[in-house]
Amino acid sequence: MALILLVEDDRNITAAMVRALTDAGHVVRPVGQATEALKVVTEDQPDLVILDLGLPDIDGTDALRMMRSVSAVPVIVATARRSEADIIALLSAGADDYVTKPFSSGHILARINAVLRRTQAAVAQAPTVIIVGDLEINPRQRRVALGGQALQLTRREFDVLTYLAERVGQVISRRELLTEVWNQSRIGEEQTIDVHISWLRRKLGETAAAPRYLHTVRGVGVMMVDPR
Repeated sequence: MALILLVEDDRNITAAMVRALTDAGHVVRPVGQATEALKVVTEDQPDLVILDLGLPDIDGTDALRMMRSVSAVPVIVATARRSEADIIALLSAGADDYVTKPFSSGHILARINAVLRRTQAAVAQAPTVIIVGDLEINPRQRRVALGGQALQLTRREFDVLTYLAERVGQVISRRELLTEVWNQSRIGEEQTIDVHISWLRRKLGETAAAPRYLHTVRGVGVMMVDPR
């Protein structure tokens, strides 16, 4: 059983979703606006969020970014947008998965179960702390510090950094990151990996031309290196 925050302003869709999720054994907290959702995320700490993008008060993508600034809760986006650019933008903004409308209750339940399994497995298997040079990562608390200074990372940035830090000295392909971190395998979506690596480098105080931790192996992938 999970506490699921459902962010949807269509009453008919909300009623159907609440019924399906409740029948599956989950506790559902439905809200119709992004501002309400942000309050629930910070105060009630749900296990998962289903976020519709067509909200009346704040654009759904902006709402997603706001959620990511305050919480690492898994988010499944429900959207009518189908273009590759839109999907890349959503995943880059911090979505863990997405479903395109219309979708069946069976489809969304399967997506929910998959995301919850990944999240629970990651927490159970996470080491207490990972140290690479001056970089300290706490997977269970989802905190990162560089030289003793806390870094503010999005959920995806944290997941990518942790995956690489657990494999210091190994070259990891973009396809592996896409499969293992994003749980996606669609051709053409590797571009979002490059975006996240670029953001991580900026926060780590390095560049592709002068890397310390994240080294690109041209034509292969990226490798975490201990700079000491």
